[in-house]
Amino acid sequence: MTDLFDLTGCTAIVTGGSRGLGRGMAEGLAEAGAKVLILASGDSVHKAAEEMRQEGLDVSGMRCDLFDREQVKAVFTEAVDTLGGRLDILVNNAGVQRRHPAEEFPLEDWDSVIQVNLNAVFQLCQLAGQVMLRQGRGKIINMASMLSFFGGFTVPAYAASKGGVAQLTRALTNEWAGKGVCINAIAPGYMATEMNTALIQDENRNAEISARIPMHRWGTPADLKGVAVFLASHASDYLSGAIIPVDGGYLSK
Repeated sequence: MTDLFDLTGCTAIVTGGSRGLGRGMAEGLAEAGAKVLILASGDSVHKAAEEMRQEGLDVSGMRCDLFDREQVKAVFTEAVDTLGGRLDILVNNAGVQRRHPAEEFPLEDWDSVIQVNLNAVFQLCQLAGQVMLRQGRGKIINMASMLSFFGGFTVPAYAASKGGVAQLTRALTNEWAGKGVCINAIAPGYMATEMNTALIQDENRNAEISARIPMHRWGTPADLKGVAVFLASHASDYLSGAIIPVDGGYLSK
């Protein structure tokens, strides 16, 4: 049974892997035996990779600006070369958030959220798909959201992008699952990360959210390790097109 979850010899790219949920999943994949390359926009990506190497994990890092399509393509090619010319796992985790009332939402903020959270996800899926289809095998893990299921409040661009991620995951499954490439998405619940600082600091909203979570706590990056390893491994070889909530039971209440 343990062989089903063993990622020894596999290679992985994790976007937004220097902190938060991305770092948790990068650590989980590396702990399961994968050689992991994390992408992030700042120099902190190198520090994060070094910290994980000090823990005995095979992790390297590269900077990548997901707003720049040409850079995304160039860095992806370099990353695959660094990983030995093969890519077994792609985790599209990087994302941005902007909050404004819908009637005041700046169009430049709309564009930036859609670019990072949806356009770049498709571009990376496409680039990874070209590699994985040639190999005859691969696993793509997209990052959906609770807002793939409902609309949220003052976050119309984020909700639109995450609804798009869910549908993109299903659409790619229809084309690629029969060719050995599985595409699934994780929909994290309310996670205690930097992106949710505003919610956490809003006492009323925090209390409202916490009261609805049957597990009575917000999630952590470590809570995504198991599902990431599952979706990246042979254990999920007959699973594609799924949007998996990891939410402490939030959607059930």
